[in-house]
Amino acid sequence: MSIGGKVNYYFTGTLIILVILLALLGGPARGDTTQSNVTGSNTQIEGNYTSDSTTTYETGSESTSNTTSTTNSNIQSAPPSAAAPSYNSMTQDVCAVGASAGIQTFGVGISGGKHFIDKNCERLKLARILNDFGMKVAAVAILCQDERVFESMIQAGTPCPIDGKIGKEAKALWSKYDHERPDYKVYVKRMKEREKAELAEQIAMTKEFEKMEKEKAKEEAIKFKKMEWVDPK
Repeated sequence: MSIGGKVNYYFTGTLIILVILLALLGGPARGDTTQSNVTGSNTQIEGNYTSDSTTTYETGSESTSNTTSTTNSNIQSAPPSAAAPSYNSMTQDVCAVGASAGIQTFGVGISGGKHFIDKNCERLKLARILNDFGMKVAAVAILCQDERVFESMIQAGTPCPIDGKIGKEAKALWSKYDHERPDYKVYVKRMKEREKAELAEQIAMTKEFEKMEKEKAKEEAIKFKKMEWVDPK
């Protein structure tokens, strides 16, 4: 019993010594840890790594990033416009009409303008003034320079004045000097068309006359034959 008791004492003493040694030499188990806090982030990295706001590499490593950006800008602006000049009449008693035009390219621009006299407007104003002065024949004569007025006067049987003549005498002179008519081209064309119409009418009349003659001759021939077959008794 005594030997077993000694063994227990030795075992117990050895166990106590080991526990004491572990307590003195041992500590809490922990790894090789580095704690860093960059730009508001708390990142725990183990080993030989460090942390920053952009990349995480092992010590001794290197990262290179090259970015090439090319921007081409082609800006085209509209060419300046060529402004055509405008024509302004200073008073209302002006028989003129303005016209202008312009053209513009990328290099050169050209514009121009001009005014044109309105002959019909002048004719009306002159006729009105002559009529106000009591020159009615002269007022009609200047209006007759328009071919439309001339034609209407002929159709109405009141020819336009010529060489101081009016009425039938004026009509005879206009027939003699028809090349002086304001509507001469239209008049010649109308006369040619009338000649064609008259010729066609004459041809039609001739054909009708020949047809009537043939029918008459045929009737006479039939009548003559009937007279031959009549019995003399």
